[in-house]
Amino acid sequence: MDLAVALVNAIVPGESRGRVYPAADGVEELRARAESVPGLWLTPGKPLTDKETRGVAKIAEELHAVFAAAHDGDLDAAARLLNAMVVRYDARPTLLRHDNEPWHLHFHGPGAGLVESIGGATAVALAFVLGSEYAERIGMCSASSCDRVYVDISRNGTKRFCSTACQNRVKAASFRARKLSAE
Repeated sequence: MDLAVALVNAIVPGESRGRVYPAADGVEELRARAESVPGLWLTPGKPLTDKETRGVAKIAEELHAVFAAAHDGDLDAAARLLNAMVVRYDARPTLLRHDNEPWHLHFHGPGAGLVESIGGATAVALAFVLGSEYAERIGMCSASSCDRVYVDISRNGTKRFCSTACQNRVKAASFRARKLSAE
């Protein structure tokens, strides 16, 4: 889930914290944005290829559509989009062991490429949330001029903002409005 959120927020243009978040200016900037995402499975010293960069960007756009559908309350559309991703990236549970680690679950086959691995894993992660009682916890920021996404993993499930910065911005604006109306 964290990877899905980070990919969308790093790559998809829109608005972030009250400012325009522009589209990447070419494949180099897109690569830099993708490679800055924490948890992206990169081989140290090996940058993403142009094809991988475009593939990761496509995944981010697809995931954004899922978040938007869920935010709009259209869980049927979100499910259709996730199901299409599961098929497209050949997501299937597979127990793998590598790098002297114990057996663990992946959602791609042993020979899958980076893009297929990321696409499958992020689609399945969001599908687990969407297919549970926590489906309403997939959201987009409620602050004006921000469309960044989140998955609410808080205990009480009341998250409405992508970040503390957006939450504080809304609270400060509300305080100023109350103060003006009291005067």
